[in-house]
Amino acid sequence: MPSEVPRRRSQFTDEKIDEYAGAHSTGPDHLQVELQRVTKEKTGDAAGMQIGDDQAVLMEMLVRAMGARRAVEIGTFTGYSALAVARGLGPEGRLICCDVSEEWTAIARQAWERAGVADRIELRLGPGIETLRAMPEGEQFDFAFIDADKVGYAAYYEEVLARLRAGGLILLDNMLQGGRVLDDSAQDESTNAIRALNSALATDERVKVVLLPIGDGVSVVQKL
Repeated sequence: MPSEVPRRRSQFTDEKIDEYAGAHSTGPDHLQVELQRVTKEKTGDAAGMQIGDDQAVLMEMLVRAMGARRAVEIGTFTGYSALAVARGLGPEGRLICCDVSEEWTAIARQAWERAGVADRIELRLGPGIETLRAMPEGEQFDFAFIDADKVGYAAYYEEVLARLRAGGLILLDNMLQGGRVLDDSAQDESTNAIRALNSALATDERVKVVLLPIGDGVSVVQKL
C-alpha cells in the first residue's frame, strides 16, 4: 500500500476519476515525499515543474519492464524523475542527467544519496544540447526523458533519437501545454514549438508514438 497520498498533476481528467485513479495506484514513499517537501520549500512556485507521482511510477515501471540499463535525462530540476528512472534501472544501470542549474541539482544530489541511487547517476551541468552533441554518435541509450526548455525539444529529440537503440523509449513531458496546443490564440514560443513537435512525431516514420493525457501530457516514443 502507498505510504502517502499521491500528488498528481492531471489537468485533463475528471477530478473524481483522477482521485479514484490516485487512490488505486502506488503512491510515493517517504523519500519521495521528503523530496517534494524540500523542493517546495527551496524553489517556491518553481516546484510546479516537478513531475507528478503517477508519472514517476509509470517511468519507473517502464524502465524496469524493458530491462533498460542506459538512460539519459534532459532537464533534471530537483531530481524526482531521475530518482524514478534510477530505481527502474537497478544497481547495474547508469543514468546521465543534463541540467544547467547547480542550485536545483544540489537538492537532487542529496535526494539521490538518501535513496541509495547516487552511484547510478552522472550529473552533467551545462546546456543540454551541448552535452548531447558532445556524446559519441551511435546507439548507447535504452531510455530517455526530455523535460527542459520547450523551444529546445525538437533538437533534443533528434540528438537523443540518434543515440537510442531500436526498441528504446523517449518520454517527453508537457506535450499539451496546459491545453494551449488547442488554442489558436496561444502563440507563445513554447506552445508553438510543442505544437510543431507533436505534428512531427505523429508523422515520423522512424518511431511509434502515443500521447498520454496524464500530467501536462506525456508523449511515449518508441524507436523502430
